[in-house]
Amino acid sequence: MNCRLLNAAFPLPTLFRRRWIGVLLLWFCASEAVSAAATFTASLDRDTISVGESATLSLTFEDGVPTEPPALPAMPNLSIHSLGQSSQFNFVNGRSSSTLAYNFLVRASQAGDYTIPAVSAVVDGKKITSQPLKLKVLKSGAATPDSDVVGKAAFLKLICSRTEAYMGEVLPVEIRLYAQMGRLRQPAPQINQEGFTVGKMIQQQQTKTLLGNQYYSLLVFKSYVIAAKTGDLKLGPATMPLAIPNPNSRLSFLGEPLDWMEVTLNSDPLALHVLPLPTKEMPPDFTGAVGNYSLFATASTNAVTVGDPITLTIQIAGRGPVESLNLNSIEQWRDFKTYPPITKVETTDPLGLQGTKTFEQVVIPENAEVKQIPPIAFSFFDPDQKRFQTVTHPAIPITVRPSSAAPAQPTVVAKAETNQQEPKAATDIVHIKTRPGTLAAVRPALIQQTWFLALQGVPLLAWLAVVIHRKREERLANNPRLRRRRHVAQVVRAGLTDLRQIAAEQRTEDFFAAVFRLLQEQLGERLDLPASAITEAVVEERLRPCGVPDATLRGLEELFESCNQARYAPERTSEELAAVLQKLEQTLRELQRLDFKPDAKP
Repeated sequence: MNCRLLNAAFPLPTLFRRRWIGVLLLWFCASEAVSAAATFTASLDRDTISVGESATLSLTFEDGVPTEPPALPAMPNLSIHSLGQSSQFNFVNGRSSSTLAYNFLVRASQAGDYTIPAVSAVVDGKKITSQPLKLKVLKSGAATPDSDVVGKAAFLKLICSRTEAYMGEVLPVEIRLYAQMGRLRQPAPQINQEGFTVGKMIQQQQTKTLLGNQYYSLLVFKSYVIAAKTGDLKLGPATMPLAIPNPNSRLSFLGEPLDWMEVTLNSDPLALHVLPLPTKEMPPDFTGAVGNYSLFATASTNAVTVGDPITLTIQIAGRGPVESLNLNSIEQWRDFKTYPPITKVETTDPLGLQGTKTFEQVVIPENAEVKQIPPIAFSFFDPDQKRFQTVTHPAIPITVRPSSAAPAQPTVVAKAETNQQEPKAATDIVHIKTRPGTLAAVRPALIQQTWFLALQGVPLLAWLAVVIHRKREERLANNPRLRRRRHVAQVVRAGLTDLRQIAAEQRTEDFFAAVFRLLQEQLGERLDLPASAITEAVVEERLRPCGVPDATLRGLEELFESCNQARYAPERTSEELAAVLQKLEQTLRELQRLDFKPDAKP
């Protein structure tokens, strides 16, 4: 159990020493590790306060350290005091990222609308500037958005930068924990995610702020959500258990409460409007990617013989859910035989939203008329531009030589030398034998022996086997759905084997991630959809209208619910994991036996 203590007051000398050590560590890591370009942002924990209250201003540098601390200009009726600085360093998939934040306490002496101007700093010899911020100050005692929670010992706030988004778009969210004093009971809060996919959550450095003349410790948790369906949805509430001092608790000799009580904090839910992606302009090779991406490709060789493999290395880089990206246009190439690609994901930020996914795709030219590798295209929806975009790599010229089998070399058998000492055959008259000697039965001719007749059928059987194998290969080449069905069957068999090992080791997080992936693969094959597009919404939108038995639908809903609950209860026993595995095997078998039209509309 995490018993981290949140204090309203900070021991500033010790805090400054720790943070300067963190700054020196960031300087060292910045010189040794490769990181992305530096960014500089400014943010306020609240944009509306009243006279006498305060807001916390954070100037945050990512992947860079300024030459000098940023200086804020003097502003009439606003007082800005430094709260110190915080630092954080992450190393993900061989790439580093760092965050350095300068925190300030902002107060106003008069009501009005204020603008905190843009601030400039020099990082790595380049001048970068933050965005200006708006701060609204109300009269003393006037109600603010936080008025209903002022005076509480602790409370949660769920914040999203926008209230409208497209389905599949990444929406950054923050969960802010305000506490006068408390002990954490779990590492991070949880979000009610009905209709959403919630990403990993990271915790920022603790700061303090002033609400209604009361100081609060402030912990900020950053994450992101992706809408899985359209319409007016509710995100949240966010919940988090916390231990707070009992109002009547006595104090220890160190001044800490002796009596604590458990409370569950709940934030207000957020109303979000999720827009569908436009269907009229959707490219035919669109696989559901939403974000902003670029594409780069190389070929292992440009001169081969018919039947020789060429390895294509295709990299898709950008910002968005990088791990879920798919590239399926290559499967439709003519005159090429393709195989499922090997993928690798490298991210450069703690949330895993910035990075590169690499596809290693093996293609084999089937005839000597092939002159080039076709252009490679990847389509995605850019929510900032509100339109589809396609990035392409031009065709790669190649030379394909015809296949020629080398003629078989004749086998030369040396003539045996005649031994001069051997006696020559007699040429005189041979006397007739007076006795027949040992008699033996005459063996039947080979044509009359069963094994010899059976041996004559071996070439015919070999020819039939070759014909059947060739027909099977042609059938697979002309039927991508059958090819995918067999590939998914192999993935499911291997995945179930891995799940038994993971369940025995009680690796709950890896277990439910693998369960969700197997459900995506099997449902994607059955519905002829990309695996990344499969969510729990397909049960109602696709399977139920197709007449899938209720027992199978209930099994799917329970499995999806178990995967979602794994975020709230990460620890499971081996018996619980084994029960989930048994249900998964039964549901997958039922899905494989189903025979329905995936194009049926509800």
